[in-house]
Amino acid sequence: MPYALVLFIVMPILEIALLLRVGAAFGWLPTLFIVITTAILGSAMLRQQGLATLAKARQRMDSGEMPAQQLLEGLMIMIGGVLLLTPGFVTDAFGFLCLIPPSRQWIAARVSARVMTGVAGAATSGGAPGFESKASSPRSPGAGTSVTGDIIDGDFKRIDDD
Repeated sequence: MPYALVLFIVMPILEIALLLRVGAAFGWLPTLFIVITTAILGSAMLRQQGLATLAKARQRMDSGEMPAQQLLEGLMIMIGGVLLLTPGFVTDAFGFLCLIPPSRQWIAARVSARVMTGVAGAATSGGAPGFESKASSPRSPGAGTSVTGDIIDGDFKRIDDD
């Protein structure tokens, strides 16, 4: 099933059905209060978690490391904030999962591992455009040899010939 179908057709129907059920069980005023409260709580969590993740990313950059995990978590925080501002209980549940640090870190680690496995698999199989397989590379070392750094091929021209 295409994700767009689920996102734009099934999710709103599910949200409306759930809002109607909760409204019938508790009344429309308490249901409205819950929806507004989750939006306010979500925006406060968004600010707090966003600033904490930004601080971690800055710390990693200051130590000379790439803050890839923090960038992915920052994206998840943004998605979680949007989901919490969207009225509904299902979107609120997913939004809170994106904002609570343990669940966000777990999801980010899974997404990162899946992406890296896909990129590595495409790079070694030569199946993805823009990726060259090591086995088919004319400059790959022979059997039993190893390369410890990146090899950059290039030419130069001295401009300041006086």
